[in-house]
Parts: sequence; structure tokens; C-alpha cells
Amino acid sequence: MNYHYQFSCDRRNLKSVRDFVASVLRDENFSENEIPAVVLAVDEICANLIVHSHQSDPNDVIEIWLKVTLETVICEIIDQDSMFYDFSAHKNPDIHQIVREGKNGGVGLMLVKCLVDKVEVERHGTQSIWRLTKESPRPVFNS
Repeated sequence: MNYHYQFSCDRRNLKSVRDFVASVLRDENFSENEIPAVVLAVDEICANLIVHSHQSDPNDVIEIWLKVTLETVICEIIDQDSMFYDFSAHKNPDIHQIVREGKNGGVGLMLVKCLVDKVEVERHGTQSIWRLTKESPRPVFNS
């Protein structure tokens, strides 16, 4: 099944994004232990795009597509007119350094990589597609 959600680049919309993802995964019988991981990963990417790519401009829009199979959920976060982030070049920060310096932030993408099984970023013209894949085999229920 495919599910679609679109929202404006206002941080206040992140709650509705989390609610959308959680609702779809519950309806698709994902484990209650796995739902928060996917929700948090999508939330982190969307928050980064809102703040860093769009400077919280509510006139800009981000789309989410959830593609659910019996084995996986693929979350595609589609961002028009965004700056491109080369995720393949991303280096995890030194956690000990961040703690020593008392910094806030800087660990979101590292967290995303821990929460899902695969992270990909594609660029098509001015469009970026963040693809998060979570493997989650679920039992088939016979009616």
C-alpha cells in the first residue's frame, strides 16, 4: 500500500507528520516496538529540511510517501527546491566531543542511521528525495 501526506514547512506541523506515520504503521500492523523508530527518523529528516533547507518558510511544502509491504516500509520524503545534502559523505560526529563541549544538536543524522536499515538521498533537478527503509517482516493473518 502507498500513503501520501503533504505539509508546509512550519515546525508546528511536525506533530501531524509523526501522527500520520504512526497511524499508517499501526494500521499496517507494525510492531509497537518499531513504530517509534520510524516515526523519529522521519521526524528528524523533516525537521532538518524545515529548518536548514527552508528556513521554516510555511509557503514551502514537503511530501511524504510511505510504501508498505509485508517485509518493509519505505519512507520517501520529497523536498522541492531544496539544497542538496550529500548523505554519502556524512561522517558521524564525535559524541564524546559534543558532550565535552555541551553542544546541542549535531547528532540527528547519526540517530536516523541507527533507527532505520537504509538511508538514501537522490537529487532530481531541484528535488531531493530522502528514502528511509526499515525492514520489518510481519505475520500474514488469514481471514
